[in-house]
Order: sequence, then C-alpha cells, then structure tokens
Amino acid sequence: MSDDDVPSTAPTPWSPPLPWQRDWLAERLAGRERRHHALLITGPAGMGKAILALNYAQALLCETPRPDGLACGTCAGCAYVAARTHPDLQVLDLHEFKDDEWKAVNEISVDRVREVTRMMATSAHRGGRRVAVVTPAERMNTAASNALLKTLEEPPSGAMLVLTSDQPGRLLKTVLSRCVRVPAPRPDGAQAIAWLESQGVRDASAALAEAGGAPLAALGRAGDDDRAERHAWLEALARPDHLAPIALGARIDAAGKDERKARLAAGLDALVAWTADLARVAAGGRAERLPAWQGPLAALAPRVATIALCRYHRSVLFQRAWIAHPLQPRLVAEALLTDYRALFA
Repeated sequence: MSDDDVPSTAPTPWSPPLPWQRDWLAERLAGRERRHHALLITGPAGMGKAILALNYAQALLCETPRPDGLACGTCAGCAYVAARTHPDLQVLDLHEFKDDEWKAVNEISVDRVREVTRMMATSAHRGGRRVAVVTPAERMNTAASNALLKTLEEPPSGAMLVLTSDQPGRLLKTVLSRCVRVPAPRPDGAQAIAWLESQGVRDASAALAEAGGAPLAALGRAGDDDRAERHAWLEALARPDHLAPIALGARIDAAGKDERKARLAAGLDALVAWTADLARVAAGGRAERLPAWQGPLAALAPRVATIALCRYHRSVLFQRAWIAHPLQPRLVAEALLTDYRALFA
C-alpha cells in the first residue's frame, strides 16, 4: 500500500528507518540548531515518506541522540514516539482516534490542525522541541491548510513541522512557500529488491517493476489476493474486444463490504501500470512496469490513439488518488473498463 492509499483501521505502526533513509537522516540532522522550522518531504508514493518523517521527528525528540544525529531508540522520548504517545509530538495522518478506537478518515481536518497550533503555543512537556508530522499534507482540507499558516509564518521557539506529500502541487502556494522542500531518498534497484526479498516478497524484481520502482507499494501489493485480482484485470485488459466490465465489477461485489475498495485498488493498480506501458510501447519503447506482457501490449499499441490513451490514463490516476472516496467501487470499475474498451472501438 502506498503512503496515501485506502486508509486502514489503525495507524501504521512506527518502524525504524528503511535502509536507504539512514544517510538522508544523518545529513539532515547535522547542525541541529540551524535547521528550518518547516520541512516538506516530497516524492512518489511508496517510498516510505511517512516512515522517514516519523524517524526524523523521533530524532528531534530523542533525549540522548547518537553521534550521527539519529535517535538512540532507548531513551524515554524514543519510547514515547514509538508508542505514538509523546506529549510533544502530534501526528496528523489519515487515522483519527475517536470513541476509544482508531478510525480511517479521508482528509485532515481543521480541528486536528488547531490541536497542533495549541501544542506549539505551550511549553514542551519534556523540555525539548515540539514537533508535528503531517502526512500526506495534500489531504489537509482548505480550512486546515489555512489554520496551519499561522504556525508556518510565526513559528514559536522550538517548534518543528515535518510535512510529506506525493502531490505537492495540491498544496496551497502559501504553504509551499513557507517550507523547505526536499526530495525523499530513493533506493537503487538492487537495494530495493534486496529489501523486498528480506520482507519475503516473491519475484521481488517483477513486483518492484509493476509498482513503478516504489518498494513499499510493491510490498503492499505482494499479498495473494491482490496478485490474483491484478492478474484477472490484466488478462481482461489484454483482450479489449472480449472485455466484460460487468463481470469484473461483479468480482468486486463478491468480496466482503470491507474488502471491496481494496479489490478496486488492486484493479486500478493494474490499470495504471497497463495504460502507462501501453503508451510507452505505442511510442516505440518497451514495457517497464509489466515486461512479461510486452507481447499483448505490442499487439494492442497500433490500435489506440495516443492522445485518447493519455487522457484516459490521467482519468485512472485521478480515480486511484481518490480511492478512499468511491461509494460504489463496482460502478467505478465498470465505468473505467467501459471507457477502456471504447479506446479500441
């Protein structure tokens, strides 16, 4: 699952930095007293930006940091961060604790940003900094973004804001202008494959390619159910003349209510990868995300108009970005598949 996909019913547990993140953290944590008060970490989904931001926050709140600046992992401050209970840390993500349980939400509300503002305006409970992590920042609604501006413009002493974003273009320009924007570190292919294999992912190279080089996205799609759903969609996409949107939509409805959006997400993942590679092959290139499907893609490429395909690909990306919202996953699937079939009419 990528950084801003369908939210689960509980927040992602804290985890240590990923192998490709340690050097980045050490570099950013050098010269602690000279850093900017607001950091915006950008990059593609599935690179682990939320993990990176939480580890950066933990290092800032660590009471006995290591010589390289990273958190010690053993002090009381580190323990509080790992448990998501540090009194000087606020994490605003797509999970909210209400009525004694964690609940998934579609956006970050203004009330939660106001909690950050109140925390920043008070003295630190443990005598250090006050840190807020907002991930993904583009999921703040307009009121929340405006409420954050006061802290961005006039940060209290010791206040730090760490934002992450897959789509920084969706942020208010006033928010962008008040943050230092830095790209998230990306692993090379060998490093990402080695990490995926250490997580038990089969055929890690193919999984990484299909996920567009994003290792956490590849890991999130490694389950047998996800693989089966994507394969069913790929088989159908390879034969548009025989494609039955209603039949694929029925596969989604056959799942339990809580699993339907996950099935739609798996299908849209396949559709995003397929249409991206179809455009590459139509332009004379090779399939990068689905190399095993080079033959069927090459057979279809002469039949599709490039402009229409690019427009369709953008519409799929839009639906994928808002996967948490559809009320009728089956209808979304049927509509997109019907439009795909029309590309070859």
